[in-house]
Amino acid sequence: MENCKIINILTMLSHTELKKGVKFILGGQPYEVIESVFRFRGRGSSQVQAKIKNLITGDIITRTFHTGEEFEEAEISKIKARFIYSHRGKYYFSEKENPSHRFALTQEQIGPSAQFLKPGEEVEALEFEGKIINISLPIKVQLKVIEAPPGVKGDRAQGGTKQVTLETGAKINTPLFIEEGDIIEINTETGEYVRRIM
Repeated sequence: MENCKIINILTMLSHTELKKGVKFILGGQPYEVIESVFRFRGRGSSQVQAKIKNLITGDIITRTFHTGEEFEEAEISKIKARFIYSHRGKYYFSEKENPSHRFALTQEQIGPSAQFLKPGEEVEALEFEGKIINISLPIKVQLKVIEAPPGVKGDRAQGGTKQVTLETGAKINTPLFIEEGDIIEINTETGEYVRRIM
């Protein structure tokens, strides 16, 4: 039986395809587009102003891409994983299907959403070229409020919100009616309160 060769056909992206959520290779590293603005320059020329995140380091940069530039699409596979614990700025996870296989990421790699991780939380591990490079949290998570000052309705300086502390240690602004012990939903992308669950 002849050996069959599998040929990987690289998917190339033009600058106009660099839209939010697209993952591509730049300088040999995988990036994700966080936001992009298309600008037509006239005479068939255009550019895209994009904010992109390095999926390995967590660094976010702004860059302008021009007509004629092409980029290889990043092949990122996803593995279900669980958050175990954090210690000295490192966050430890295990693969859901293979709990003995553990990996660690820094707070810089994960970004601001790391503050919403609680032990047992299920996440998606992002794998690039056989190595886990980062994780992706659910867009919405539910966390318990462990500290909440009394809501003072006449306090206009607060704009009808107050700062509460969540079980992970994160501090966010919520409506005045939120109390200690409440379970609330948070958008991990924006870090904002969504609604009270109970």
